[in-house]
Amino acid sequence: MKASRIVAAGAAAGVTVLALSAPAFAHVTVQPEGTAAKGGYAVIDFKVPNERDDASTTKIEVNFPTDHPLASVMPEPMPGWKIEVTKSTLDKPLEMHGEKITEAVSKVTWTADGKGIEPGYFEKFPLSVGQLPEDTDQLAFKALQTYSNKEVVRWIEVPQEGKEEPDNPAPVLELSAASEGGHHGSAADEDSDATSAEKASADTAASGSSDGTDTTARVLGIVGIVVGAAGVAYGVLAGRRRSNA
Repeated sequence: MKASRIVAAGAAAGVTVLALSAPAFAHVTVQPEGTAAKGGYAVIDFKVPNERDDASTTKIEVNFPTDHPLASVMPEPMPGWKIEVTKSTLDKPLEMHGEKITEAVSKVTWTADGKGIEPGYFEKFPLSVGQLPEDTDQLAFKALQTYSNKEVVRWIEVPQEGKEEPDNPAPVLELSAASEGGHHGSAADEDSDATSAEKASADTAASGSSDGTDTTARVLGIVGIVVGAAGVAYGVLAGRRRSNA
């Protein structure tokens, strides 16, 4: 009885470790590849996990902020996805490279023409964007995620400082301080951004592989801890029995 109790306790401790190490509730997020400096250009990735066991993600719609419009938005071609870029007329024209810009991208939509994102997987959707605003520290992008069973999850609640994270938070891009000397979208900058966009697919694939490998390693490590704890507990009890004998 003592042996079974000790082994059970070790197993319970292992389960607790697994529970604590499990990832938080996943949602659509956005992160830059490198930095997203104010006044500059950046390649950003929208990371979309599939949170359903019985449906695939077949459509992603990302809406751009209207208070800080971005005149340049270029998606990277993605196998298995049809991409549509929607532009809208600006209430107040922007000035870029000495020219007035009267419209900006208001929405980018990815629609699967294959399986989409199947259960248990995630995918990254890269965009080259600019010129990033200089008068704000972050940009919020409201996103809609559609599943093959017609369910639509609306990631549109903008997190508020000092308050708990909402149930369906919108992806928020944090902007870093402008680099020294400024970065205002020269021709060389745009060429560099185009090169970054071309590399995004390879980087995305490598990142996905790395994420999967890291997760597997963590799970195997935790399972090893659980088994080891149970073995040590059993060995201690067995030693006590031999001593008493």
